[in-house]
Amino acid sequence: NMRTVSVLQTNQRRRIAKETLDIYAPIALRLGMNAVRLEFEELGFNAMYPMRARRIAAALRRTRGNHRELVEQISHQIETCLQQEGHQAEVMGREKHLYSIYKKMKSKRKSFAEITDIYAFRILVDSADSCYRVLGCIHSLYKPVPGGFKDYIAIPKVNGYQALHTVLMGMHGVPIEIQIRTREMEEMANKGIAAHWLYKTNDNGVGSHARARLWVQGLLEMQQRAGTSQEFIESVKIDLFPDEVYVFTPKGDILELPRGATAVDFAYAVHTDVGNNCLACRINRRLAPLSEPVQSGQTVEILTASEGSPSPSWLNFAVTAKARTNIRHFLKDQRREDAVELGRRLLEKALNSLDSSIDMLRDSQLREFFQKTSYSELEPLLEDIALGNRVAVIAAQQLLGQSLDSEVSNGAGMAAQPMAIRGTEGVMVNYAKCCYPLPGDAVAGYISSERGVVVHRDGCPNLAELRNNPDRFLPLHWGEKIDGTFSAGLRIELENRRGMIAVIANRINRMDVNIEKISSEDKDYLFSLVDLEMSVKDRVHLAAIMKTIRTVKEVRKVSRLHH
Repeated sequence: NMRTVSVLQTNQRRRIAKETLDIYAPIALRLGMNAVRLEFEELGFNAMYPMRARRIAAALRRTRGNHRELVEQISHQIETCLQQEGHQAEVMGREKHLYSIYKKMKSKRKSFAEITDIYAFRILVDSADSCYRVLGCIHSLYKPVPGGFKDYIAIPKVNGYQALHTVLMGMHGVPIEIQIRTREMEEMANKGIAAHWLYKTNDNGVGSHARARLWVQGLLEMQQRAGTSQEFIESVKIDLFPDEVYVFTPKGDILELPRGATAVDFAYAVHTDVGNNCLACRINRRLAPLSEPVQSGQTVEILTASEGSPSPSWLNFAVTAKARTNIRHFLKDQRREDAVELGRRLLEKALNSLDSSIDMLRDSQLREFFQKTSYSELEPLLEDIALGNRVAVIAAQQLLGQSLDSEVSNGAGMAAQPMAIRGTEGVMVNYAKCCYPLPGDAVAGYISSERGVVVHRDGCPNLAELRNNPDRFLPLHWGEKIDGTFSAGLRIELENRRGMIAVIANRINRMDVNIEKISSEDKDYLFSLVDLEMSVKDRVHLAAIMKTIRTVKEVRKVSRLHH
């Protein structure tokens, strides 16, 4: 398609060229298919920016004559040095490609002359052992540039690419880039997983060669789990442009991650189950936040537990496509499980008000209900009840084969039995940010089509109009055993003095309370208003925090926040 793209109209040509440069060329690079990648880039560059391609090509032709003599001199010096040391090697000057010159000029903000002043060579030998011997020989011939050496033989790139890279300072201060690799590595670099000798073997490829295939398998898995094509493309793009870091597992295995990756990305790179059950991490044997980016050379250990599960907040710092796709997939499944469980409780409560229960339903009643409705099993009905798509009392009456009694269906039967909440219901029970309900407060709720049950304080103004909608209004009370922490809001009025917010925050932190959000504004020239959002256990806990804040002499007033 790219070879014949020149016959198309300009806008079509540019669209296909952009797709090729953004997606297909990086995929070819990721699979180690360098020859295909270079052709994609050259054709894509010519189609996308024909004027720039022509100018760089013309400039390259002008400089080629001057370069040839120096390239021949350096090649001769390298060959002579290798022959004296008894090495059988093939030395060749590397041709610079138009698109790679353009990308370097753009990313490094350098002129054409600065980019083309670097002379590049490739040395091919017979064995990996010879690569290191040749490297020693080259370093004795020219002075290596500090930080310019990279060993991709010991630690191959994710696409299976292997070579030694070194940057040297040659005669007349000319920078020289050298790649040293075996002929087999050269074949792998050019053809990647399509290398013919790989398919002649009986196994599925070993070591670095298998990694590209694993990546393709991961790509297919991402496509199956992605919700939309846009989500899939976003995931692929994230995965295609990594600036790699190399980190160690506790057993000494090396994992490659993109720069900026965190312990969560590492956990999913080890195994999906490790990521899904991740609780905490140790970086170089010290406990560290899961959001901390990992650095090359660090040893990362993931602490897991069967009750551990991904948090939606992980999507704010997870970088790799595998981690992000699996987190989204888990949360989707978790949301469904929570919805089914909440729907079960709501239906059970409705059936109880009609002197029945789910366990008491006969098979004949269920069959009759399924025949009359679009449901074929109970779980989708429970999910719809939790999401507010069906009214629990009406569904209960239909299941029991009763006529829709007006008093029960308008909610009177439900109101007699408030539902207990314990703080462990999962993502389908949410606590309103307008009034910050806490254990100990009188509470009520309503069923939202998106968020499940939304819990409010009983006197919240936002709940007033919902009371008249019995299909969605839900009487609630706190259960006996409550677990977890809840968001609470405080408004503090204090004197305008420098550092007062830090003093307040310090007092609260001493009580092992996590401050989630803090904001302030001037009330007048004497006083400021500070709004705090924090995690607390219940009303008693919040009262203790308020009492501590009142001990600060500059504090004039402390009250619970409700909008």
